[in-house]
Amino acid sequence: MRKDHWSSIVHFHLLCRFLFAFSVLSSVSLIFWSQSSASCNGEAALNPEKRNESFHLLAFPSALNQLSFSAKPPRRLLKVALFVKRWPHRNLAGGLERHALTLHLALARRGHEIHVFTTKSNATFPRHNDAAMSFHQTPPSPAGYLNQALAWEQFQTENATGRPFDVIHSESVGLLHGRARNISNLAASWHGIAYETIHSDVVQDLLRGPDEPRRPTITERLSKVIEEVKFFPHYAHHVATSDHVGDVLKRIYMIPEERVHIIVNGVAESIYRPDQKMGEEFRRKVGVPDRARLVIGLAGRLVKDKGHPLMFEALKQVFGEEERFQRDVFVLVAGDGPWGNRYKELGRNIIVLGPLEQSELAKFYNSLDVYLNPTLRAQGLDHTFIEAMLSGVAIAGTRFASITGSLIVGSNVGYTFLPTVESLKESLYKIMKDGKQVLSKKGEVARSRALHLFTATKMAAAYERLFQCISKEPAVKDNIDYCRYPLPWDSGKLK
Repeated sequence: MRKDHWSSIVHFHLLCRFLFAFSVLSSVSLIFWSQSSASCNGEAALNPEKRNESFHLLAFPSALNQLSFSAKPPRRLLKVALFVKRWPHRNLAGGLERHALTLHLALARRGHEIHVFTTKSNATFPRHNDAAMSFHQTPPSPAGYLNQALAWEQFQTENATGRPFDVIHSESVGLLHGRARNISNLAASWHGIAYETIHSDVVQDLLRGPDEPRRPTITERLSKVIEEVKFFPHYAHHVATSDHVGDVLKRIYMIPEERVHIIVNGVAESIYRPDQKMGEEFRRKVGVPDRARLVIGLAGRLVKDKGHPLMFEALKQVFGEEERFQRDVFVLVAGDGPWGNRYKELGRNIIVLGPLEQSELAKFYNSLDVYLNPTLRAQGLDHTFIEAMLSGVAIAGTRFASITGSLIVGSNVGYTFLPTVESLKESLYKIMKDGKQVLSKKGEVARSRALHLFTATKMAAAYERLFQCISKEPAVKDNIDYCRYPLPWDSGKLK
């Protein structure tokens, strides 16, 4: 074999080892940074109102959700253009689409004019009589994505009609960087970036079966990271939906700090809230007996990269090893995917519910003692965690940086485990040992944290002020600098 061929193989293996070490060390350092920075900088950075000082909003280093913006109707209303690949349809939406709906419906209900540029769907978009939302739909591109040329043409037409847009918002790459270039009043929200997926790829490759081929994408990921580092600066402002991603955008993607803003995801607190009676009724409805010692919940897409092969094997082993677990612990599985039928093989303790509507999901969370998400995807801030936290339920999740940096920040909130069967089993045994009383206390702490950071109201208020700050003419009409915090009306707490 030629010498240069052997050399390329050696370089490939060295690259793989480097990526693994870099991913692990980076995750550890970022977890330490996220937990220690709050205590070191803590009161000064996270609670500036305690110092009674004004500061520039774009310089705030932590999640804007922590600030107390006014709950009153805004003094300046905005015309917002939203670019999103797809608009959510009932219970089939992914996290990005659900975020787009929750955020912009909340903004519209606060009086802002929202124009949604998205892919045409066979489904009928719901009408909201209390919100000014207009939909501009285009047939999908040949690849099934948002047709950028047609959507941009619609945007330009609307932008030239009467009042131009104050702000443009792109959910991920809803608006591609070539068109986003040189638009100063544009913000892109990132729900997952290529750098995070390196960790996911390493984990999934380590869990690969002996006869399962290595996915070719693992060797292509570094190139995608480099491409993102190149084109991300074309977006004027970046919204990181987790603390971890905010740090990566600043350090690894080298985007100036004043252009990176952390606004963690939020969900509707009016829907997801504790209701013991509703939970008890749901248990009886789906067949959980009164003798059940614990109820564990899983939700989402029941596919491989969400960790369900890992969960299946862990449950299978625990049921075989511990008679009490098999007898007294019940697992509710909400969602759709190929692993739904597999779970049924584990016996009557596993109740597969299929996909649930939002109102049924709220009942589902209230029926649980703990919500567990075994995801193998290191990117993004999963909405299901937040929905469970707002419902007052303890949570358990994979030890990825976004999860430990923003959600499960300590054992008082829930449990974390490595993406291995043994580590997941340890958490399951620990959950059973702790029991209902301990889990209930963790659920109270989880809800308190969620109310402080992860409500739709907090998220929408943070985006609203950011949009007012970066809008095309932020201070022309009312001579107010919306980039300063606090403004006189910011003293009241959000409800």
